Amino acid sequence: MSAVAPSAFLAAATGSSPHHTPVWFMRQAGRSLPEYKAIRGAGSILEAIKRPDLATEITLQPVRRYGVDAAVLYSDIVVPPHAVGYGIDVAPGTGPVADNAFRCAADLDRLRPLEPDTDVPYVIETVRNLVRELPASVPLLAFAGAPFTVASYLVEGRPSRTYQNTKRLISSDPELWHRLMERLTQHAIAFIDAQVTAGARAFQLFDSWAGSLSRRDYDTFVLPHSRRVFDAMAAKHPGVPGIHFGIGCDHLLESMLSAGPRVLGLDWRTSISDARARMGDDLVVQGNLDPALVLAGRDPALRGAARVLADNGGHDGHIFNLGHGVDPSTDPTILEEVVAHVHESTRR
Repeated sequence: MSAVAPSAFLAAATGSSPHHTPVWFMRQAGRSLPEYKAIRGAGSILEAIKRPDLATEITLQPVRRYGVDAAVLYSDIVVPPHAVGYGIDVAPGTGPVADNAFRCAADLDRLRPLEPDTDVPYVIETVRNLVRELPASVPLLAFAGAPFTVASYLVEGRPSRTYQNTKRLISSDPELWHRLMERLTQHAIAFIDAQVTAGARAFQLFDSWAGSLSRRDYDTFVLPHSRRVFDAMAAKHPGVPGIHFGIGCDHLLESMLSAGPRVLGLDWRTSISDARARMGDDLVVQGNLDPALVLAGRDPALRGAARVLADNGGHDGHIFNLGHGVDPSTDPTILEEVVAHVHESTRR
């Protein structure tokens, strides 16, 4: 009987030596794939997520096509507030939309604690399906939205460029803000815990929009809550690596690392070498090819991938990814070539 190939992703994430630099892509499952479009059907993504067989197949599609080293659960960061009946959906072409935005303490009544077994059994079933079907060398990543980013959708009512309502709540009623964040922290912990308990072997906490804050505000109003998520996961699931990622967060990276992740995700604005110069040579990083280079074509994408690898300098603690999610207009064949290039040029 042949031995099962070890996981390159888990080796890199935990500071061991992978047999090649592992690759996965944020939003690797979805609208860029023709096979996704063929089966997705109409309606909200939140309804598709409630169909475990469909969500399982969508999660597996990029693993088959790209040969990536990790699968990421087909889900969405607003699944928990949607599941508890807050009143939020994902509008096609817009993103998360809440008809009645969070404005006062009474709105907490619509955001009860998450009980995964009764609120999101379909997510647990999907995870169990995937654990059975994925190769042992390809771990499943759980994920959740970080409390701040989910809060921003609830408070703004829709995607925002200024986050003016969120910042208004932080500054005008910090007590209510922290109560909201505590509830969303419970959601994140319960949601990730349920996925890991069902068999996911790593997780990512997406704080996509934390970069809109100053470091002072982040440290005061966000960091304590994100740290609680990582602390809880470390206590419940020691040895399961966590990734912390945000966009436009160069000024926050030291604080985000102090929350307790094993891996720090970088967008394309911060070089890997600079991050290690600031935070230590043992820093495990994820990233960080600019997604626009993939849209620019095969040669720009491969040159960009080569620059990311050169920037990493052969360090074992590197998980190759884009600096943000796969754009829906991406040509999947280019990502196939990026994966092959990374694997072939880094094979130990």
